[in-house]
Amino acid sequence: MEHAPILVHRITSTGGRRVVIRIRGIDTVLGVARSDRDLIEFLRRIDVPDADDLVLGDSPAIAWQGGNPHVYEAESDET
Repeated sequence: MEHAPILVHRITSTGGRRVVIRIRGIDTVLGVARSDRDLIEFLRRIDVPDADDLVLGDSPAIAWQGGNPHVYEAESDET
């Protein structure tokens, strides 16, 4: 596979990550996920099989841009 078909973008300034899926060369925005649960739900809605395992199993079908996977809020600089 040249590119992962599911792209989870960087954390936005307001929190959450935009989720895009590429099917047959067309990118479709699924929504802004604020948790793994949201990401799993987006994938279930478009009938992706085993969405739980795909997300929680760190599948190579998902590319996480910027920051660590499974993190949806910017880390606070407060101490």
